[in-house]
Amino acid sequence: MTRNPAAVGAAVPLDRVLVVMMSAVGDAVHVLPVLDAIKRVSPRARVTWVLQPGPATLVRGHRHVDEIIEFDRRAGLRGFLDVRRALAAHSADVVLNLQVYFKAGIITTFTQAPVKLGFDRARARDFNWLFTTHRVPPHAMQHVQDQYFEFAHWLGVPTDGAAWHLGPWNDEERAWQREFAARFDRPIAPIVIATSKPEKDWPAERWAEVCDALSHDFGLQPVLVGGRSDRELAAEATILERATAKPATALGSGLRRLAAILESGALVLSPDTGPLHMTVALRRPVISLIGYSNPKRVGPYRWCQDLMIDTYGEPGEDYSISMENRTGRMPRISVRDVLERVQRWRDRYRASA
Repeated sequence: MTRNPAAVGAAVPLDRVLVVMMSAVGDAVHVLPVLDAIKRVSPRARVTWVLQPGPATLVRGHRHVDEIIEFDRRAGLRGFLDVRRALAAHSADVVLNLQVYFKAGIITTFTQAPVKLGFDRARARDFNWLFTTHRVPPHAMQHVQDQYFEFAHWLGVPTDGAAWHLGPWNDEERAWQREFAARFDRPIAPIVIATSKPEKDWPAERWAEVCDALSHDFGLQPVLVGGRSDRELAAEATILERATAKPATALGSGLRRLAAILESGALVLSPDTGPLHMTVALRRPVISLIGYSNPKRVGPYRWCQDLMIDTYGEPGEDYSISMENRTGRMPRISVRDVLERVQRWRDRYRASA
């Protein structure tokens, strides 16, 4: 595959690419197709990624990630100094500053790359545009995945067919995945029970009702997944107390094993959080529950749109893509809404799951 010679940055070498994206798991997942697109036109490109320790555990060992430099934001000034020290030994042809905040701008200054590509001034925040040498053209708000693809397009890199290639990376992880699935005598349905923001969560007692229906009416084994934060543990306790068909629980498995569990699922249920986007990348059927965030911007990307439950918009509202968040919307999702999507999954997806 070749680059588009008419693109603004088509002449920029892609031998050494530095990615600055230090945000959450979902954003890290959205970076992967950009790297896939770059590697398809420049297979020898060496990709270095400045990333936080959490999402770094997920993508370390990925076929398109040659090196990760961890940025520990909890370390304060020391975290920045550690990254500057690490980048002092690196040369880059181009920096992809995919994050719009001030901290990403600071990291971008630590390299002498001739091309430091960022968002246009209207979309960059915290004066982030001051730290870049080049910017993608202004564009109306899009899904996060399409916004990241703008960087590839500026470089003349086609993104048609770009893939995530997410999943267990080695034989040991595949063996663990097989052993985990073998614990159950029926297909599993991983349920992501909480997120990083309470406003994105769905009431735990309703998850308990869904667990019972998945088990009794659909022949599925619910498996609770996520981390072990206080809210996740509280949600787990409520679900286990209220559900008559007790779900299995795999909280705290870690991101890599979580990916293996999600990939093993016949159906995944998730609010707007990193594991939702991991599931999309793994191409597993997913019921997404979205009310707080704008689903046109952060919903499942071109996958299982008919299984999404959208209470962000009012009935019949033709809302635009924006970064506006709307509180108090998640409780509008009923158990019946979710079970209707489960039935839709059985009718439309189960044969190919």
